[in-house]
Amino acid sequence: MKVPADLLLLPQWVVPVESEGALADHAVVVQDGGILDVQPADAALARYAAAQTLALPGRALIPGLVNLHGHAAMSLLRGFADDQPLTAGLSGRIWLAEKKHVSGAFVRDGTLLAAAEMLAGGITACNDMYFFPQAAGEAFLQAGMRTTLGLFVAEFASPYATDADDYLAKGLAVRDELKDEPLLAFAFAPHAPCSLSDATLGRINTLAEQLGLPIHTQLHETADEIRESLEQFGVRPLERLARLGLLGPNFIGTHAVHVNEAEIESLASRGCHVAHCPSSELKLASGIAPVAGLLRAGVNIGLGTDGAARNNRLDLFAEMRLAALLAKGASGDPAAMPAAAALKAATLGAARALNLDDQIGSIVPGKRADLVAVDLRAPACQPVFDPVSHLVYVAGREHVTHVWVDGKLKLNDRCLVDLDTDDLTARAAYWRTKLTRG
Repeated sequence: MKVPADLLLLPQWVVPVESEGALADHAVVVQDGGILDVQPADAALARYAAAQTLALPGRALIPGLVNLHGHAAMSLLRGFADDQPLTAGLSGRIWLAEKKHVSGAFVRDGTLLAAAEMLAGGITACNDMYFFPQAAGEAFLQAGMRTTLGLFVAEFASPYATDADDYLAKGLAVRDELKDEPLLAFAFAPHAPCSLSDATLGRINTLAEQLGLPIHTQLHETADEIRESLEQFGVRPLERLARLGLLGPNFIGTHAVHVNEAEIESLASRGCHVAHCPSSELKLASGIAPVAGLLRAGVNIGLGTDGAARNNRLDLFAEMRLAALLAKGASGDPAAMPAAAALKAATLGAARALNLDDQIGSIVPGKRADLVAVDLRAPACQPVFDPVSHLVYVAGREHVTHVWVDGKLKLNDRCLVDLDTDDLTARAAYWRTKLTRG
């Protein structure tokens, strides 16, 4: 008697990520939202009686992409402060707009817009950092997207909270309310070291250790940040965090553009992770992160898009390609970040940083069925000698045809299943009008 299953997928290639290369003519079997088996197609068809069998000719089936750093709600600020230095764009436009308009409704609508863009582009999980995390969490749940909600912390007042104690209290309350949602995880998300006192960072560290949560912060993004830390605290930001005890396997430093060799070794020796956001870092002229050096030292790297106000696209296919090319160009080594390493950074590497690598990030039995089908049949994708190389250097998010999160179909033949794109467009237009009026 055949073994029952919910879904049997028959792509041309399965790209497990945990092992090198691609498996041709293999099947992925899904049951109860998880990956039950990965077998040669003929063997799987003989063994399993699936409620649904889906042939995916010319498709590569990959793990869902994991966006390790973003500000989803800022999709409503896409293009709002372009072609300006980071500080000028923030203080002159973004912060003023946020002070006046950011609310639970703003965050909910912006997060839904971002979730639609990410899901359509093969991103099944993200690590979010912004105000009103409860509204963001509700939006991600509505979209059916896996998310690590950042419990944002700052010393400055905002429409969301008045001071660090208020941010922490509200963030912890959100975690308590939503912690049983299977698609949601949580992380402490201090804004940046220079904007937080030693006492606040120490408290975050203590809470993170007690609750077993990652700490996710923006770090060494600009040269100005380094100078400010030296003037204010007498040390560079990373050294300050090390002295305060924050560096360790649960620490995710976003950007890490301006890290020297000693700091790279410090990150590596403590088991820290880096969220590399190449498009954002280039667009803001922050610099080019030393990815080749980080990889050589053994630092785990994941890829992020940053927010749409800083990058404009929530597109991890673009980030994979750019990360690989920049690593080669900056180091002079064409093998600095091979295609397989770029794909791993966008999947298993990011999942590992979030302590989710036992659930997602690769296609192996026992993990959740967060899966993406990428169509490589177009003339621009021919011929296909190496599907992994094509996924990084040739394919784009427009080639994504199907997406599953926890075994549930979210994108069907390039059409979103659960989100109304006309409604999202109308919500975006509403906020554009409000923001334009000031």
